[in-house]
Amino acid sequence: MTMANSSSVAPEFAGHLGHLTAEQEEALAVFKDNLLKADLYRASTEGRVASHDDATLLRFLRARNWQPAAAQKQFKDAEAWRSKHDVYNLYATFDSEEFEHSKRYYPRWTGRRDKKGLPLYVYRLAALEPLEKELFAVPPDRRYQCLIVLYEFMARFCFPLCSALPHPSSSTPISCTTSIIDLGGVSLTAMWRLRNHLQDASRLATANYPETLGAIAVVNAPSFFPTVWGWIKGWFDEGTRNKIMILGKDPGSNLLELIDAEDLPKTYGGTFEWNFEEPSLDDAAKKVLGEMPRGPVIFENGKLEQPSTAK
Repeated sequence: MTMANSSSVAPEFAGHLGHLTAEQEEALAVFKDNLLKADLYRASTEGRVASHDDATLLRFLRARNWQPAAAQKQFKDAEAWRSKHDVYNLYATFDSEEFEHSKRYYPRWTGRRDKKGLPLYVYRLAALEPLEKELFAVPPDRRYQCLIVLYEFMARFCFPLCSALPHPSSSTPISCTTSIIDLGGVSLTAMWRLRNHLQDASRLATANYPETLGAIAVVNAPSFFPTVWGWIKGWFDEGTRNKIMILGKDPGSNLLELIDAEDLPKTYGGTFEWNFEEPSLDDAAKKVLGEMPRGPVIFENGKLEQPSTAK
């Protein structure tokens, strides 16, 4: 298996705004110019913001090893995918109760952040087993739409909110997550039954929300994990595979290098009381939001807003 340990994970902000080499700056300039010429991007003008911020463009460049032509191909395909699925309208009109209900099937934002300010997500696979019948009763097309909306929530609410909150590199937008994948109590047969559900999420993210996964810690890995890894390793590119840490059943010492104790759930060695359901906001987020909003919302220009169907 190709996996990283906690000491070899690359700094989360390498290749992000404020942390670019001269060559990366040049790649970004070429990429933006090529997108403009291809009518895939609108630059900012007086009274009008750019169609895509630099943090988003950099995600595509990082995903394609700073090759502007390859990044443009993926960007064009992702924009076509967004048009096909009418993503802006889908997000703006998605039912709030269905949105909240759908969260149970996917990684959950804890409401907390790691030491670098990245939103901390947790995914307990065993929690899916009792929900399987309910999950697969949802038509596949609607499950896919639910997944799109949850990724949009991450990109349009979690990332800009965390960018606005205090973090060590305050001038750098947050554009990826730190995730704990908990395999405790999940059976091999359940993993096999859920494999397509998990693969759909991985494929969607890799193609259309590239480089949104930062550090990934797999905890409580069972003895059959090498078998599971054989199934799933092809879902990720090499860069993502190298971010995965296998921490076993006593992850606390490693996770505390990434996450402060008060933001790490007790289950994983911290002091954070969290019920694996609704986000529990830290003090900084509470000052901005008051309480966690429900439904598909966005955080823009330093405040909570309702999404619009217009891009």
